[in-house]
Amino acid sequence: MEYRRLGRAGLKVSVLSFGSWVTFGPQLDGDLAKNCLTAAYDAGVNFFDNAEAYSGGRSEEIMGRAIAELGWPRWSYVLSTKIFWGLHDAPNMKNTLNRKYLMQAIDGSLERLGLDFVDLLFCHRSDPETPVEETVWAMHEIVASGKALYWGTSEWPADDLRAAYEIAERHHLHKPTMEQPEYSLLRREKVEREYERLYEDYGLGLTTWSPLGSGILTGKYLNGIPEGSRASLPGYEWLKDQLTDPATNAKVQKLKAIADELDCTMAQLAIAWCAKNPHVSTVITGASRVEQVHENLASLEVLERLDDEITQRIESIFSD
Repeated sequence: MEYRRLGRAGLKVSVLSFGSWVTFGPQLDGDLAKNCLTAAYDAGVNFFDNAEAYSGGRSEEIMGRAIAELGWPRWSYVLSTKIFWGLHDAPNMKNTLNRKYLMQAIDGSLERLGLDFVDLLFCHRSDPETPVEETVWAMHEIVASGKALYWGTSEWPADDLRAAYEIAERHHLHKPTMEQPEYSLLRREKVEREYERLYEDYGLGLTTWSPLGSGILTGKYLNGIPEGSRASLPGYEWLKDQLTDPATNAKVQKLKAIADELDCTMAQLAIAWCAKNPHVSTVITGASRVEQVHENLASLEVLERLDDEITQRIESIFSD
């Protein structure tokens, strides 16, 4: 396993990490969750990602309980959660980053996880109705209290990130350390263009998600929606049009030819491509079976074989 610094922070995270979005709750619980976590941990994964909104808080409960039963030493792993969407349909408790919500949301997450602190705490989206200064002060106090060690953002516009950093600098507060954007061969704008200046200016680290484009880059949607796939799950109907888009699947078919040449799966190739970006600290992977965990982690071997010629061929497929 390769470990990379989280931007300019001293913290190091495994270049491939394990996340719970979609899987923990609808597909994983109990022994299966523990088995997947164990497979990742034993392979050297040290970063595990979660969020308050995943399965309405159940994902945090499942992961926290599994880690406790596995008996992992707290020093041996890095764990994150994300807050914004809220669990209560009430004023100040939903789709907000106001001080009241943030101070209560972190306590709720820690209770569900069964932990005294999380290593990374993300503001899961930006909030145009709350002054950025209010959010920055609240996140600073959460870090200062020891309930989180680092704070960051997820899918924030670059302008909001810059504003948050400058407020923190002006008032000598804990600055945002990392961003969690979607990044794949199909989603590149934020990581490669919008955030480009932030890596040098602020040392922004990235914990990227959805390297498989919600599954389309695995090739399993080339012939429609398979039974049991993510797009067939209740609540994910919005994915169907995206995953069956003919133009996108034509590109995926060309990518398959390169994966076949490298004797790897398309998923491994797509994950390795994301990890090749030097600004990416870690690529968050997901799995509903232990076999998927092993397959994803084998992307490290593919990463070593991604030379300039292969990278340019991949670029030519997805440059349109």
